[in-house]
Amino acid sequence: MSDAVPSALRTRFCDLVGCRLPIVQTGMGWVSGANLTAATSAAGGFGILAAITMTPDEMRDAVRGVRARTDAPFGVNFRADQPDLAERVAFVVAEGVKLVSFAGAPTKDAVARCHDAGVAVVPTVGARRHAEKVLEMGVDAVIAQGGEGGGHTGTVPTSLLLPQVVEAVGAEIPVLGAGGFHDGRGLVAALAYGADGIAMGTRFLLTQESHVPPGVKDLYTAASVFDTVVTTALDGAPQRVIRTDVVDRIERSPMLLRFPRAAYAALRFRRETGTKLGDMMREGMAMRKNQGLTLSQMAMAANAPMLIKATMVDGKPEIGILPTGQVTGVINELPTVADLLARIEAEAEAVLDRLGSPR
Repeated sequence: MSDAVPSALRTRFCDLVGCRLPIVQTGMGWVSGANLTAATSAAGGFGILAAITMTPDEMRDAVRGVRARTDAPFGVNFRADQPDLAERVAFVVAEGVKLVSFAGAPTKDAVARCHDAGVAVVPTVGARRHAEKVLEMGVDAVIAQGGEGGGHTGTVPTSLLLPQVVEAVGAEIPVLGAGGFHDGRGLVAALAYGADGIAMGTRFLLTQESHVPPGVKDLYTAASVFDTVVTTALDGAPQRVIRTDVVDRIERSPMLLRFPRAAYAALRFRRETGTKLGDMMREGMAMRKNQGLTLSQMAMAANAPMLIKATMVDGKPEIGILPTGQVTGVINELPTVADLLARIEAEAEAVLDRLGSPR
């Protein structure tokens, strides 16, 4: 890895948040904790702490945990309809956080609150029209995630979505590509599409600093590109996961049985995150209004985090799910974050050198 990053790798996103490399580690619930986030930022990338699944006290400890490990810039991931969003944003800004990312579409009010507090806002989108909509809200950058991406995802592949989003908003704000990226060749490809960098989830999940249990990581590295599935059975929205017996069982179960199970898990999620019942109800109604969810979908949406926690925290894939990008099928090792980013940078430099050489 060279000390001076080539000019092609020094993008508008780097200037926006102060990182050395235009590589973002996304805020994966139950996965992107203080250790992984700090390791990413310390290695020159930009780590995002997943705070949605944390209680306020856990979030404060995690933010301070990142700060204790590195003085490099990092971000925090929230949901726009969290009842205590203003208090959370105020805290992270006071701690020097540079960026807030949102799981799902932010509201104009949420964007304004973040800007009033002095922090940049970066949402993730899966369609050109969504990018245009959040641009009108005044966001500072956008992540365009193609259908290859893990967790909640769209249907347009990255190779088609990314240039569309760049064309729509790239002249005004930085655009990051997500979905299918894992190496230096992909980084250069994203730059060739006009993007300002890449965002990766699964690739960072499969590193030494990720606290996902070893046995669960083994399931990811053993999977092929054909072993994932996009399903709506988990929470009513398309979500890419590794196909397992659990997923098959949920897909086969009648809706009448999914709802009571989901409602029970929603109450468990409330206890896990310290959310007050009144706040949870208000949050659910906001989700119903903003996202057009039915009551059963609201319960299922609260159930999904518990299914993820069962694997990512408790190490019980026999009762949980494995959110993943399709890229898991080409990953078979667990490097340190520092080694991963150094390798991606070296690969990108080599590709740029080759492309810049005369025929």
